[in-house]
Amino acid sequence: MKRKYLIVLFVLLFVSACTKKKTSDNLSSSKDSLITYLDLANDINLSYDLKQQNAKKAFSIVNGQENDSLYRVNLFKIANRYYNMNDFKSYRDISQLALESSITGKDSASSAKAYSYLGDYYSSAAISDSAYRHYFKAQKIYTQINDDLNLAKTLISKANLQFNEGDFFESEIGVFKALEILKSENNVNDKLYECYNLLGILYNEKEEFNKALEYQNKALSTLKDKSIPTDLQLKATSLNNIGFIYINKGDYKKAIVYFERGLAEKNLFKEKTILYAMLLDNLGYAKFKSGKTDGLPDDFYRSLKIRDSLGLRAAMISNQIRLSEYYASKKDTFKAMQFAKQALLVSRSSGKLNNTLGALKQIAIVDPENASKYSKEYIQLNDKMLKAERKMGEKFSRIEYETNEIKDQNSNLQEKNKTLVYVFSICTLLGLFFYVYKTQQAKNRELLFKQQQQIANEDIYNMMISQQNEIELTRIKEKKKVAQDLHDGVLGRMFGIRISLDSLDKVDEAEAASKRKKYLAELKSIEQDIREISHDLNREKSELINNFIVILGKLFEDQRNTYSSKLITSFDPDVKWELISNIVKINLYRIIQEGLQNCNKYAQADIIKVEFKNEDDILILTIEDDGIGFNTSRTKNGIGLHNIEYRAAECKGTVTIKSAKDEGTILIIKIPIDPNNNLQNNEL
Repeated sequence: MKRKYLIVLFVLLFVSACTKKKTSDNLSSSKDSLITYLDLANDINLSYDLKQQNAKKAFSIVNGQENDSLYRVNLFKIANRYYNMNDFKSYRDISQLALESSITGKDSASSAKAYSYLGDYYSSAAISDSAYRHYFKAQKIYTQINDDLNLAKTLISKANLQFNEGDFFESEIGVFKALEILKSENNVNDKLYECYNLLGILYNEKEEFNKALEYQNKALSTLKDKSIPTDLQLKATSLNNIGFIYINKGDYKKAIVYFERGLAEKNLFKEKTILYAMLLDNLGYAKFKSGKTDGLPDDFYRSLKIRDSLGLRAAMISNQIRLSEYYASKKDTFKAMQFAKQALLVSRSSGKLNNTLGALKQIAIVDPENASKYSKEYIQLNDKMLKAERKMGEKFSRIEYETNEIKDQNSNLQEKNKTLVYVFSICTLLGLFFYVYKTQQAKNRELLFKQQQQIANEDIYNMMISQQNEIELTRIKEKKKVAQDLHDGVLGRMFGIRISLDSLDKVDEAEAASKRKKYLAELKSIEQDIREISHDLNREKSELINNFIVILGKLFEDQRNTYSSKLITSFDPDVKWELISNIVKINLYRIIQEGLQNCNKYAQADIIKVEFKNEDDILILTIEDDGIGFNTSRTKNGIGLHNIEYRAAECKGTVTIKSAKDEGTILIIKIPIDPNNNLQNNEL
């Protein structure tokens, strides 16, 4: 009996051992398969579909694993494969899964890494606020766990994002913070390269070219580290950037040298086709600006063909604009306009305002007949872009503030035993820091706004000068017409009547009376001709004066088409617009524009009235609305009201604001009419 039990026990142990061996073999096989699938998913020699299949197989193995650190490491590996394949949707999904796993497992390092991965996704998708939020969360965690190297990497990613959104000041601060950390780290030349390269680009944008060259050369010196992969083509990138700095400096010969060196880098076309096309485009432009013709316009066309084949529509705009410039220099107006129109069409569909501004600037040069239309659109888009950049900078600050506020709330819940004085001190310091930051930011925005307003004023002034030239030509033409009419018609007929009247002395009285009546009728006819000439002059004078009224009418038409509030306008016929200078007209236009904008944004008005009156040679502009009003004693530091007061002061005028809560607002501008200040005071 015992023997039977021993046999049964032996059989069970044997089966168990076999099962364990089989399980162990399966685990080993699974591990080997995961490594294989991950390697294949990253193999550049395989097609996109095969890499996708291997990435999915790798995920199917990882997905069944326990939620531990190894599980998260494998998720990040899979995410990296999808990123390299430009499958950003799958990259986001895997990164989100890694974040959820990290939070559940209370793994701070992996949480920070997942946040930085998601920041990369949103950055590539041009969703800047979400990208910034995730980078900032990663930055906070890396700071808490003292992971300096990853903190520096996150700061670099955030600085790149801020640069792309035009927040150069904060981007520069972020890069220097990263550099401060990296100086104490080893084997970080690749990250030092990123910092120096970004600083070089930043200072080039700020037109500090010597500093830009200094940092680009520092970036090149880091590439002496042989551990940095050559297939990244970082040297060619820096050579391109240095060449671009010399283009901005106007030293096109040096630019050509650097672009040619960049193109000569080994395997550039295969490993970085986009960079190759960029270098070609820049080389062609440097040759064109230096007066060299070899390789032109072939360099532009080759670059355009590569970018077109890669679907880089935004990059194609650069080629098209530069081809337009090239053919304009060759007096080939047809091709110049053709490429400028193509660039404008592509830029509008791309949604990138910078590209559209460049295309509008070029087409205004090659199509002078429609230059005013393109210039107006340029001003509108430039204002829109500046507003968008300001909003994004404010949004970044708000994200930091809100994230810090949430952190403070959590800290307060965890540290209930700390004294009220300590908490109050922290809040005060944070508030003071935020106040100083926001105050400085507001000053920067105000300065930028004034600069842009000055540019806009110059454009409007040039437009009015152009109109005045047209008026002068019309006036001269009308003078010639009047002179011809008087000489050929009126004077000739009057001379004939005078001769005929002299001859009446030689005839008898009866015959003279009959002829006198005939001559009087002829004089009446001449009098009517003179009156018609006078009426034509007055009508032409009125039409010329009304040019400024037409410009205002377009502004009022846009207001009515865009907003639901009713707009009522009134022009006093006693206002002598020909006695008012262009400077005053420009400032009046901007004051009305700012006043209407304030009504639209804040007043919630149903009716807006704009009225011009002339009282004792004082031009009075009144902008009135029936909106919610405001307390004038509290709202005096706004940029809008400050600009209105500044413009009125430029015209030697005064500003009066009457408003109260729920009683609407009346803005009154009084400007003296001084003919001696008129830049175009010509009697019509």
